[in-house]
Amino acid sequence: MARIAALGSALQDLYLIDKDDFGATEMFSYSQMNKKSIFGDLTIGTKVDIDKLSYEIGGGGTNAAVEFARHGHDSYYIGNVGHDAAGEAILDCLEKEKVNAYHVKYAARKSTGCSVILLDYRTGERTILTHRGASAKFDNLDEKVLDEIRPEWMYITSLRGDMETLGRFFKKARRLGCRIMFNPGKLELEKKKELKKLLAYVDILLVNKVEAMQIVPGAVLTELVSRLNNYVETVIITDGSMGAIASNREKTYRFSIYEDIPVRDTTGAGDAFGSGFLAHIAAGKSFRQSLIFASANSTAVVAKLGAKAGLLKGDEELHQMPIQEVKG
Repeated sequence: MARIAALGSALQDLYLIDKDDFGATEMFSYSQMNKKSIFGDLTIGTKVDIDKLSYEIGGGGTNAAVEFARHGHDSYYIGNVGHDAAGEAILDCLEKEKVNAYHVKYAARKSTGCSVILLDYRTGERTILTHRGASAKFDNLDEKVLDEIRPEWMYITSLRGDMETLGRFFKKARRLGCRIMFNPGKLELEKKKELKKLLAYVDILLVNKVEAMQIVPGAVLTELVSRLNNYVETVIITDGSMGAIASNREKTYRFSIYEDIPVRDTTGAGDAFGSGFLAHIAAGKSFRQSLIFASANSTAVVAKLGAKAGLLKGDEELHQMPIQEVKG
């Protein structure tokens, strides 16, 4: 197994779960026609009874770190929490999951990041209200921790557009011979010129179709993955219920979702896909096998409440799924 460091956010997720008050309703918008609002049935000034509360641990960095640990890898999490109960809950979760949290830092005068998730458990639709707190900035993190960890892989999620910190970690990882999988966020994508420079350090890039179109021109998945392959050796582009496409310059695969199941909660589905793929690749599995496992991992997560409950261990027996090699 491999030594993998996950760099990204750590959040406590507070779920407000209800069966009738959080249903999506149509609302008018000049900029987005047919826009839906989950608040449509919530009247200002009234009290709304919620069916259930649930406290979970989330954040892209911790989600990935837990998947690597469950897979049997030597897993490390690098990120920030606050000096509060939520921060202790996150550290307790990481310890329970056998993730090394020695390099987690306490952000000065910041509370631990928290998301309040309004979930309609009939449909799995949700709206997330996030206070980033200690995960709002990452400039206090020191890339020299990689000298101690000596990871073979780094899995890096959004650092809220902090390109300077990303650059420090990317360059340090390269000097140590560590490979990088990168899942950029909205704020990184807004800095297109700087992002493209960072891609020179990336071995695996994970984006969705809309994000891919922000980096390179094109509208067709095969066109987008081909153009991104000019920057990164392995590229995965997801497209929601339409599945995904992936290419490692040698082979290109087009595939659908792993299984059509009732969705309970989509929180963490993208993290499960990305970390599942890397966990399998780092364990020596083939490109095709890793894509299938990533899809299965994502499917398992959306079937349960929270971003971590459904994460697989890598030894599960998986069934076949629609996946085919794209020729030419």
